Amino acid sequence: MGILEGKRILVTGVLTDASIAFSVAKLAQEEGATVVLTGFGRLSLVERIAKRLPEPAPVLELDVQDTDQLDTLASRVGEHVGGLDGVVHSIGFAPQTALGGNFLNTSWEDVATALHVSTFSFKSLAVACLPLMKEGGAVVGLDFDASRAWPVYDWMGVAKAGLESASRYLARDLGKQGIRVNLVAAGPLRTMAAKSIPGFKEFEESWPSRAPLGWDLTDTVPAAKACVALMSDWFPATTGEIVHVDGGVHAIGG
Repeated sequence: MGILEGKRILVTGVLTDASIAFSVAKLAQEEGATVVLTGFGRLSLVERIAKRLPEPAPVLELDVQDTDQLDTLASRVGEHVGGLDGVVHSIGFAPQTALGGNFLNTSWEDVATALHVSTFSFKSLAVACLPLMKEGGAVVGLDFDASRAWPVYDWMGVAKAGLESASRYLARDLGKQGIRVNLVAAGPLRTMAAKSIPGFKEFEESWPSRAPLGWDLTDTVPAAKACVALMSDWFPATTGEIVHVDGGVHAIGG
């Protein structure tokens, strides 16, 4: 019996098998869950990646900036599972002009895109899934520590700070429905998202040496394990929390 035995999980943001979302989907299946995936844009790629899971998973299109797709998400997911016990938000995007040391020059339009996709979508996704979570459950989002200003992260850092605040308000408002809302703040990983950040090598060079436990830039499993644990019944009274899976860097000064 796995810790997600019999649970139904929606995982967003699977683009490659190097993503945290893919590791979450894989581990969730190994722990007994039925998994449904969403993708944006290159759905054929996501469908190919889905075939690498222990069990092939259905893939649904979801553009979190598209109100119609959000409004129909519950009914489309409902064609595959009768309800949801867990939702994983692994969605983030910022235009190149919002990253890489361009903080003072980024236009509002590009900032608005980053905030819409990376922050507001956490609430949008949770609300879209509510009709399928009548028996409670868990919503887990992927974060990057927003307690400080990081090199080159710029407006995505601001978006993650908003995500952290939004998770607390969602925890407040969804708790009465038995839904727990938490974030997993992973350290830097060589995912597709990371590769789109100009200057990402600054993280690569410093993080492993700063982490008390060390840090493997290619290992998405620790973050995935945290997500799976938070969706399990082993955290029945934890909500509004940020679980750091970063080798301990967040706790160390300098």
